[in-house]
Amino acid sequence: MESAEIRRRWLSFFEERGHTVVPSASLIADDPTLLLVPAGMVPFKPYFLGEVKPPAPRVTSVQKCVRTPDIEEVGKTTRHGTFFQMCGNFSFGDYFKEGAITLAWELLTGSVADGGYGLDPERLWITVYLDDDEAEQIWRDKIGVPAERIQRLGKKDNFWSMGVPGPCGPCSEINYDRGPEFGAEGGPAVNDERYVEIWNLVFMQYERGAGDGKEDFPILGDLPSKNIDTGLGLERLAMILQGVQNMYETDTLKVVIDRATKLTGVAYGRAHGSDVSLRVVADHIRTSVMLIGDGVTPGNEGRGYVLRRIMRRAIRNMRLLGATGPVVKDLVDAVVDTMGQQYPELATDRKRIESVALAEEAAFLKALKGGTNILDTAVTETKAAGGKVLPGEKAFLLHDTWGFPIDLTLEMAAEQGLSVDEDGFRRLMKEQRERAKADAKAKKTGHADLSAYRAVADDSGTTEFTGYTATEGESTVVGLLVDGVPSPAASEGDEVEVVLDRTPFYAEGGGQLADQGRIRLHSGAVIQVRDVQQPVPGVSVHKGSVQVGEVTVGASAYAVIDTTRRRAIARAHSATHLTHQALRDALGPTAAQAGSENSPGRFRFDFGSPSAVPGTVLTDVEQKINEVLARELDVHAEVMPIDEAKKQGAIAEFGEKYGEQVRVVTIGDFSKELCGGTHVHNTAQLGLVKLLGESSIGSGVRRIEALVGVDAYNFLAREHTVVAQLQELVKGRPEELPEKIAGMLGKLKDAEKEIEKFRAEKVLQAAAGLVESARDVRGVALVTGQVPDGTSADDLRKLVLDVRGRIQGGRPAVVALFTTANGRPLTVIATNEAARERGLKAGDLVRTAAKTLGGGGGGKPDVAQGGGQNPEAVDEAVAAVERLVTETA
Repeated sequence: MESAEIRRRWLSFFEERGHTVVPSASLIADDPTLLLVPAGMVPFKPYFLGEVKPPAPRVTSVQKCVRTPDIEEVGKTTRHGTFFQMCGNFSFGDYFKEGAITLAWELLTGSVADGGYGLDPERLWITVYLDDDEAEQIWRDKIGVPAERIQRLGKKDNFWSMGVPGPCGPCSEINYDRGPEFGAEGGPAVNDERYVEIWNLVFMQYERGAGDGKEDFPILGDLPSKNIDTGLGLERLAMILQGVQNMYETDTLKVVIDRATKLTGVAYGRAHGSDVSLRVVADHIRTSVMLIGDGVTPGNEGRGYVLRRIMRRAIRNMRLLGATGPVVKDLVDAVVDTMGQQYPELATDRKRIESVALAEEAAFLKALKGGTNILDTAVTETKAAGGKVLPGEKAFLLHDTWGFPIDLTLEMAAEQGLSVDEDGFRRLMKEQRERAKADAKAKKTGHADLSAYRAVADDSGTTEFTGYTATEGESTVVGLLVDGVPSPAASEGDEVEVVLDRTPFYAEGGGQLADQGRIRLHSGAVIQVRDVQQPVPGVSVHKGSVQVGEVTVGASAYAVIDTTRRRAIARAHSATHLTHQALRDALGPTAAQAGSENSPGRFRFDFGSPSAVPGTVLTDVEQKINEVLARELDVHAEVMPIDEAKKQGAIAEFGEKYGEQVRVVTIGDFSKELCGGTHVHNTAQLGLVKLLGESSIGSGVRRIEALVGVDAYNFLAREHTVVAQLQELVKGRPEELPEKIAGMLGKLKDAEKEIEKFRAEKVLQAAAGLVESARDVRGVALVTGQVPDGTSADDLRKLVLDVRGRIQGGRPAVVALFTTANGRPLTVIATNEAARERGLKAGDLVRTAAKTLGGGGGGKPDVAQGGGQNPEAVDEAVAAVERLVTETA
């Protein structure tokens, strides 16, 4: 039975039994504590925590999941993988243990003809929690599983929680006996290789307290309602139903291995080393396609780093297998062809996925060549010095300059018999990452505990947004935090976070910046609102300061937004939609939105593209946008079911989470997008859109920055003024300016070359005099001196080498010259072979001089360069060099 059929049967079975089918959520987790969705229940976490009301009492899904903690083990064993699909059925206060157990048994053992999976009941073993007598009784008496095939296990294996205080409960696992060829009998309690877990039924009935690990936490009591959370691993069931020994031989992975074999000529099963590489390629390419499909792009942080890491591991393993050219397109096509049967959007989005993957491959192949040379040099230097650990700064250089994920450096170093100073590497990365995380967290939550916002939602419900049709209105203060702490009141001067029952203020989201304005209380108090966020779904938190009076919870208020700012942002947001559509028309569907920011009078728009957009194309896009403005198209919004929106061709942003009902913004016959933001009523209100340019912000992602309305007009007015001034200066018409200015710059460049040539000749003329000034220091010809200020480092180096070359007779020679450039001292020191034989090395001499100058330096034994902060110390540095020559010679 193919994987696509396993998935179809799961959803059909539960839908026929009263479950609402919920599509798989994006792999981009809608949870600040997670980068990617690692388990099937993650999208339902808010329902289990009571934060959000579930869409139905019974739901089912097949959720895409990615786990990467054991990424280094992928390929080495047949059990580890990064992407998997978790089939789940969930009950929120509806059926409980008996219902979940009965449904699971019916689907697993039901005949294939009747829509089941047709597993032999005699090969199924059950585990239950130590004291869960109820579950054991249901399995034994209701289902008819013999007592000898039911085993009890402890908290570590058969008790589930989220790892934090909250819902938890015992679980019961269904295991399949693969037969004696996989090991000794005895059930899952003694052999989990033979008895493979395929389905876990979690009975959420308790609330747990704080504690560490899987076992060390207290049970605080019963939950108000009992819930069911189950998970069946689709790949594991496919392994059984397809009669293969491991998941890499199932249909969705074997096809990728076959394609890799065709590309490299290396057959699977021939040798352990090549099998490991083929499994890495199959797993990582499939995961990459699924991540790119959900809008992740390669990068150096967060989920972008996860994608880059696994893509580059896959590409390098293809090189190890013998591939010499680009291979990613063929591998991506293999994944899309097979996984597209389950996720049709992959086939629809094939070109964009290929574009992102190919751009990353091209970047890495280029980096691999240069980075490998750097790594080989570092390995050679480390071994030559007798070391066994590659320095952390070398690993950081490979990561920062060449895009080598640290695990790739670890693997390549290990192949050379070295370990890597991971602590040193992570120390160099830590500060920047922590600062970025702190900034993001402070922006979203204002440092307040999220439970404070959840409490407001529990007590008063979510905030009603009235801003689509109103810019001011009556409301009530239902929540108040002062300096991040819940408070009943706030006074003048306090920094506050205010929650209203209804508000015209737009909370930042979907790329649109938040509204600003004022909240006036009937008591006369005034709050100046600077920002609005939604730290928990549906709760708008107004951040600002109390200007006058006292603010209290329960007080009546009147909220007024800054309409000038709102209109400017609305213009920018509508212009973003027009830009998106115009880009797709020009570049194709691969130019999908990858992010945006709509601020007053300006916007930036990120989109997928493997290369820079030609200037002519950008000009055409800008012209098309402004032509649409002149057509005076009406803009309107409509709420509809998401399936209807898709049928109408509405564009959705990758990575965004949408509910069953979505808001669709339509601009005439030109654009239709899913969007929750605010917009103009007619394109004529935009006035003018000016694209300032585009640039790269990451592999396969470009950014356009633009101005709208009065801001665009002001920019063009300034440009016109500059052009007029240039016309006056060069005495030419506007169209002649590029040629005339280019000519002037060419002449200036030629003049600078002549000046530089003259300066270099003048410096070198001093060589003869310097040779004559050589002093004998214990048999060493020592030349020291200070050349004119402003001499470049390159010219100083040429002079030093010239002087060294003029010293005849095979005498040991040291040349140390100094200059001052831009207020900072600079030195270059060179030694000849005879001097080096007496222990005089340029690097040692430079470090001594540079230390005296208040700086540092280094280089090779024959020539080295350094500098410092104190130009007044040059004489002292010369003396220090002479002392070291005397001591060493």
